[in-house]
Amino acid sequence: MFINKAIRISFMLLILTCIPNFSWGQENIELVPFGNMDQWVTREIKESSIIGGNTKYVYEIGPTQTIKGAIPYVNLGSSPWGTSNVMAKVAGITKTNTSAFPERRDNGYSARMDTRMESVKVMGIVDITVLAAGSIFLGTVSEPIKSTKNPNKILQMGIPFTRKPIAIQYDYKVKMADSKNRIKATGFGKIGEVEGQDKAAAILTLQKRWEDKNGNISAKRIGTMVVHYDKSIPNWQNNATYEILYGDITGHPSYNSNTMRLNADERFSLNSKGDNVIVNEVGWGDENEDPTHLMLQFTSSHGGAYIGSPGNSLWIDNVKLVY
Repeated sequence: MFINKAIRISFMLLILTCIPNFSWGQENIELVPFGNMDQWVTREIKESSIIGGNTKYVYEIGPTQTIKGAIPYVNLGSSPWGTSNVMAKVAGITKTNTSAFPERRDNGYSARMDTRMESVKVMGIVDITVLAAGSIFLGTVSEPIKSTKNPNKILQMGIPFTRKPIAIQYDYKVKMADSKNRIKATGFGKIGEVEGQDKAAAILTLQKRWEDKNGNISAKRIGTMVVHYDKSIPNWQNNATYEILYGDITGHPSYNSNTMRLNADERFSLNSKGDNVIVNEVGWGDENEDPTHLMLQFTSSHGGAYIGSPGNSLWIDNVKLVY
């Protein structure tokens, strides 16, 4: 199999530690590991002196601790969560981005994701301005980031998972920017405008993956859940529950060809050779088939890399799977 040891461990702990926290009728509701968002790793990273040399705080979902220094992050404590927070080294310059972070909620924390602009400018060396959407997801990130090109390729999306939940449940609230259109800022060329309002999103897919002799990864789509939020919801919505649809859902009344189609988003994963390759969805699986992987992402902007509306925020807490 092509999954590395760290991801295998995350999967095993996902199964072992997803202990039902309460029952609802004949169903069980299980907390995703670290899904209560109460434990965070704090990274203290000093940026390069040429851009100010300030110490920045970068956060990851994992066992509470502090890491000092510009050290590439690897998921700790078998946490299955990655974030959009990164440390980059471009042209020898160390720069950080923090667009997902803990925010106090009652006696614990929630995850807050913001869409914001990030820039680094050093005359004659580098001049980059990008739009960064806040995101948390099941998977890992390859650090340090060395380029703004093809940002999806630095993410290993999804974790091994063979169960078939009927729904996902979580608490959330939303703040939407007052903008009819979005902006696109890739770090190259001028900042442009993209038609259409920005939206926050929750995306869950279950896949049955396999790898060929050349290291290419293919998949069938087994389960699908996509929801977008286009209006501000200032108060916490607790235990929001969304059904996961199985099999070929193109004829289902709630099917959206823009957001639910195969390969709607570009996703990558490590193969057996250690290369991060695109996961190509080649068809819809049968609803009776078992998945091999679970992908789950929450994001403050839905349009893909470098597209969104600064000012968007999405809060997520208590992420659970319903069986």
